Amino acid sequence: MQYQVSRNGQMYGPYTLEDLQRYVASGHVLYTDLAKSEDMAEWLPVSRILGTSPLGAAPAYAPQPVYGQPATGAYPDPPNLNWALELLLGFLTCVLFVIAWNLVLASWAKRVQPASNALMYYIIATVLMVLNFGGSYGGLLAAMHHQPHHQSILGGFIAIATWVIRLIARFTLRDTLEQHYNGPEPLGLRLSAVMTFFFGGIYFQYKLNRINEIKETLRYRNAVR
Repeated sequence: MQYQVSRNGQMYGPYTLEDLQRYVASGHVLYTDLAKSEDMAEWLPVSRILGTSPLGAAPAYAPQPVYGQPATGAYPDPPNLNWALELLLGFLTCVLFVIAWNLVLASWAKRVQPASNALMYYIIATVLMVLNFGGSYGGLLAAMHHQPHHQSILGGFIAIATWVIRLIARFTLRDTLEQHYNGPEPLGLRLSAVMTFFFGGIYFQYKLNRINEIKETLRYRNAVR
């Protein structure tokens, strides 16, 4: 049987009973959250579903790790660079810092979701950007020496391929983040396709800053219980 979880109007899940037990133990699902299965007529607090008092002691079950994945608490926090600082550094370095930081984000995503292909696509996009820059630099040198320079078909193909692979990398990382933060760590992350298209890594970093704030709040709640 699977359950939907509701908190402040946001829906999460579906989760199995074992998922609920594990997420309550980790602090990502609260006893006061509401849950409902397809067979239930009304929403009930998670504490009722699990048969545990929200004011009582810790539940009498041990959290069970998912096969092939670390326990929820073992997931590393996302990189926490302020998104505005990333934007500033990207401006000062002519976007080079943003390119490098995208690789950092994709590398972290690969650690929490090993099946993710985002890092591979970002590496390919970076290599293509370097090749494209090499062609552009040659054209700049030719212009400085007042020599004719003709854009090759290969150069145009590399430029188009760079743009396409960058978009694939962005949306692959978007899918990875949403899968992780609506599955192993159910924090209800939703990422706009439009913002992903136009802002990519800077937009992701803004959302990950919020994720880190939520995780700090959950740690504080667990500490004072």
